[in-house]
Amino acid sequence: MTTAPEGRSPHPRPAQHHAPPPVARLAIAPHAEVARRIDGVWWPHSTDLLAELPELLAALPFEWPRITHATVNGTGWSALPGHIMVAGHVVRLRRTTNRPGPDTLCLVAAGDGRWDLLLLPPTTPEATAVRTMAEMAQPSRSAWRPPAPA
Repeated sequence: MTTAPEGRSPHPRPAQHHAPPPVARLAIAPHAEVARRIDGVWWPHSTDLLAELPELLAALPFEWPRITHATVNGTGWSALPGHIMVAGHVVRLRRTTNRPGPDTLCLVAAGDGRWDLLLLPPTTPEATAVRTMAEMAQPSRSAWRPPAPA
């Protein structure tokens, strides 16, 4: 029988693992020949865009180019600096509050285009958010419009 030195356990403690970061809750509309008003739906975990944006950008489709600018439409977000480093590159940030309609996030890849995502508030009930994201992902939704505010 082996004994451990005094004060030590005979078995090493397992390494402590941190919980993985939450997965981005995102639905991108299928490719269509018709131009869309909204390209996807994003349901962030919080109103802290600095914490949420890197997760979102990491979850975007592989074929999307590098995002260089992000403009959030809405007042429900915490303070924003002029830029943030994401995966080793700068993303410029901007907020608008005077555009009518639902809260959106406009993602721009300089020289490649823009994509507009409907923002579901983090407090959106899960059933509502899941239904909205499922509707966005349907191929038949080429002219999909965001739901009217409740």
